[in-house]
Parts: sequence; structure tokens; C-alpha cells
Amino acid sequence: MKLDILAIGVHPDDVELACAGTLLAQQALGKTTGILDLTRGELGTRGTPEGRLQEAQASARILGVAVREQAYMADGFFRNDEEHQRTLIQFIRKFRPEIVLGNAIDDRHPDHGRAAQLIRDSCFYSGLRQITTTDEQGTPQLPWRPKQLFHYIQDRYISPDFVVDVSSYWATKTAAIRAFESQFYVPEYQANSQEPQSYISTPEFLDFLEARAEELGHAIGVKYGEGLTSARLLGIRD
Repeated sequence: MKLDILAIGVHPDDVELACAGTLLAQQALGKTTGILDLTRGELGTRGTPEGRLQEAQASARILGVAVREQAYMADGFFRNDEEHQRTLIQFIRKFRPEIVLGNAIDDRHPDHGRAAQLIRDSCFYSGLRQITTTDEQGTPQLPWRPKQLFHYIQDRYISPDFVVDVSSYWATKTAAIRAFESQFYVPEYQANSQEPQSYISTPEFLDFLEARAEELGHAIGVKYGEGLTSARLLGIRD
């Protein structure tokens, strides 16, 4: 399946938190989008890996993405090495995206910055014909290098290179986040759960997300915005 935009997150819910509005906005313009989760988030304080997979698919249905897949890398212990690069290259060559959205270049969670480097290197190496990979049926894959790589902003504030207006899609983005009921504040789930609270499971964390989106939106004169950084200098014609 050829995608216009492939959003990659090291943990299920990374994409929802940071760039789901951008995917929705681009889908409204006729773009085909997909999500790739590198891990199942198995080191998370709450929930289970199996439950996270179900939540991720429920969120994908809310977002209306064309595809969501799982790379099954080890949460916390994946590396930016040849083995993991080849795994990611297979997905890039499978979906042949024009644009890739990846984890923040630096963040509170050490996996985020490491994933950003893995994504950056894999996007480059995916375009080299001397690196050979095969698809699920064993058919050789053709080289493919995305035209653009942008990194979304996560917990720590990073000054964006551009901001996307996501005001019209905020309610859908919020619903997609709440699909991860084991991770975030969903009163119905909390009432029946004996799991410990985490940094992201409080109502205040969702308030923070909205405040961040309002801050970025204010910068461009709209209600809500999502910021992205560019791996290289952007050029424009108009």
C-alpha cells in the first residue's frame, strides 16, 4: 500500500499524542496516511502489551488511517543498529511514503530521541540500492527514500519549524487518545482499575496536552496547533 504520510512512534499512543491532528488534517486534503508502532509499549506502568495492541487498533479506527502495523521491537532495549534499521527499512519500502513523521529528536523518555535517530538513519539507508531487503513473501524490495522527514514534539518543548492547524480535528484527536484507556485518564476505566497512577494517567496530563496545543495554535492565530521540526532546511516556491 502506497502511503502519502507514514507516522512512526516508538510507543503505541505516541502518534495520537503528538501528531494525530496533522494526520487528520492531511486526510481531509485527500492524503493517505498510516501508522507504524515500533514497540508494544510493554514496559509501561499500566496496562498490558496485548491490551495496548487492541487499544492501538481502536484508535486507528477512530483516526481513519489506511493501515496501522507493529514492528515488535523491544520497548526500552531497541537500538539504532543494523538489525533494527533493516526492520524499519522493510516497512519504509513496503509503504513508500512521501513524508515520514517520527519521534521527537530529544525528550523526557530516552526511547523517543533514540527512535528519532533510528527513523532518520533508516529513511536515508532505505534509499540505497546496495541494501537489500525482502517483503513478507520473500520478494526483493525496491529502494525508497521519503522526500521529507519531520519530527513531532512530545513532552519537552521544542521550538517548531512549522505548526499545523488542527483546530477542526481536536475532538477526534482526543477520542483517539482516550482509546488508550489503560494509559490515560478515562473515569470508567479508573473506577475499575487497581493499577498505580502514572505520569500520564492523571487529568492534569490531558490538560497539559490541550494547553500545549493552544500555545502552538496561538502562535499561528488558530485554536489548536501541532508543531513539527524539520530534519533539514525547508525550501519554498511561493
